[in-house]
Amino acid sequence: MSVVTLPVFDSPRLLADIGGTYARFAIEAAPGRLSHMASLRCAEHADFHAAISAYLNDLPPQALGEAGVLEHAAVAIANPVEGDQVRMTNYHWKFSIEQMRQRLGLQTLVVVNDFTALAMALPRLGPGQRRQVGGGEPVERSVLGVLGAGSGLGVSGLIPAADGWVALGTEGGHASFSPRDEREIAILRYALQRFTHVSFERLLSGPGLELIDAALRERARQPALALPAPEITRLALDGSDAVCAEALDTFCAILGTAAANLAVTLGAMAGVYIGGGIVPRLGEYFDSSPFRARFEDKGRFRDYLRAIPTYVVTAEHATFMGASAILATQLRSLQGSEGAALLGQIRRSRDKLSPAEKRVAEHVLAHPRAALSEPIAEIARAAAVSQPTVIRFCRSLGCEGLSDFKLRLASNLSTTVPVMHTQVTGEDSTLELGVKVLGNTASAILQLREQLNRDTLGRAIDVLSAAHRIEFYAVGHYGVVADDAQFKFLRFGVPSAALTDTRLQLLSANVLRPTDVVVIVSSSGRIDELLAVAEVARERGASVIAITASHSPLAKKADVALIVDHVEDVATQLPMVSRILHLLVIDILAVGVAMRRSAQAGPVTEGGVVLPALAAATAAGLDEARPEDRPAAARRAGLGISAASPLARLTSHSR
Repeated sequence: MSVVTLPVFDSPRLLADIGGTYARFAIEAAPGRLSHMASLRCAEHADFHAAISAYLNDLPPQALGEAGVLEHAAVAIANPVEGDQVRMTNYHWKFSIEQMRQRLGLQTLVVVNDFTALAMALPRLGPGQRRQVGGGEPVERSVLGVLGAGSGLGVSGLIPAADGWVALGTEGGHASFSPRDEREIAILRYALQRFTHVSFERLLSGPGLELIDAALRERARQPALALPAPEITRLALDGSDAVCAEALDTFCAILGTAAANLAVTLGAMAGVYIGGGIVPRLGEYFDSSPFRARFEDKGRFRDYLRAIPTYVVTAEHATFMGASAILATQLRSLQGSEGAALLGQIRRSRDKLSPAEKRVAEHVLAHPRAALSEPIAEIARAAAVSQPTVIRFCRSLGCEGLSDFKLRLASNLSTTVPVMHTQVTGEDSTLELGVKVLGNTASAILQLREQLNRDTLGRAIDVLSAAHRIEFYAVGHYGVVADDAQFKFLRFGVPSAALTDTRLQLLSANVLRPTDVVVIVSSSGRIDELLAVAEVARERGASVIAITASHSPLAKKADVALIVDHVEDVATQLPMVSRILHLLVIDILAVGVAMRRSAQAGPVTEGGVVLPALAAATAAGLDEARPEDRPAAARRAGLGISAASPLARLTSHSR
């Protein structure tokens, strides 16, 4: 296996490896150079933020270089990582990745499964950082497998790609345990008395070794000792307890079965690597244990397994190496994004700016994420310039103003959750098609979250809250968005109408009053009839809110423009994703107006229980729901989702 060249970077990075017992931290000041390593007991800290804060507070000032700040961090955690919310399986810590990034003041926070990180370290291991157990020769640029026992059983794999490797995030440790002999059948029977499902992780872990020892003592009709895993290992290695020795042998044999299953499942011809907290500590004992014999014991596939090498990962900080590699990949992907391109443009143009504009540039470069949410007055204060200077700076970069500048900066600046789009093909199965459609929609929603502007949303909610009448205009496939909006606001008691015929829209716009509001929904923002209606509405003194694309004619005509940038080819497909995004914006507006109104009206109760303030106002349908349906309706209310909306139907279970 070729060793991958480590990336070059110019500022220290924080690396963390979080398990159920210990949280390990290190600073990577240069590629592959770790310093200030520390291991903190999780039980001594209330949550992840407390642990990481304790580590950072103990760092000497010189640890973070001349700037004295951290911008990027990667966390490997013993837990599945899906989306923004992280809840540890083997410990009580939980956190939002984005909120944690903000609390720590980081530009980038990447959180990955610990065995995904370990897998990414494998191509970077040198000869002295792994030890081969048994025979076999690796096939270059083939699939790698990795598993390891500690507080649980981690399983992952690495697939070669054109420009690197793709790590598999799996929960393979929860595959069902398959016994191979009478002894293991007895262990399975013992475990089934205690658990409804016996996975490989039940046995291939610290608690699993304890379970094996207890089962074997019962089988040998010996008294139970309830020995901890480290004590079982010590007694087995020094030969002072026969049952402990049998337990450790059995543990290694079962690990051989799990490794062989992984090898044939993935076709891991480049080898299977064993990491985790248990096996690397066994030293030479593991090399002569039943592991390799069991690995090759696959009947007709014995020759297939015999050709695959197995290795013990001996690198002390392999998980840190993999987390660093993933972080470097994330940061490289930013270099081609529009947000990164804008920062590069600012750096290149600094010499051409006036002294005052240069101070704005320095502030944005030093605090790009803060600049996304700061109002113009705060940016001007921080840069010690006037507000018109901030506008001139934005226009010098080709932006129309501060809002346009923020939109360009926000597009792809976040890397807390990878955003991707998967092409649906004619060869996809029904399941694959569903997974891709849902994945693409979820990615688009995450992008929308990054683009939303707090000030613009606040102005839109202010305008809607003060309206005497609201009219929602849309055409074509977006008519359902207008219908959904009308239903929500009628439930608030606000006179509302949804108009999807352009002639009726024009007629209605001609009788609008200054106390009325028009909400125009258009993906392109370039439909002539809707532009004409916007002109008429403004001439009549009504306020115009547009949910549309940035830089569109409609956005420029609106009093408030809520930007939804998602391109779909309406000539070849229905606008599925963009329509859902527009529905979400309507829901956000409905929640905002509902909270304003419910705050004025007081709390809403159901059976003496105070419901979320927006429950009634979001038209969750509690008054119409059957008693058995009310908990689900209340949950939708808490999410700001109307029971009558398409989003609510997607979140409901069919009967």
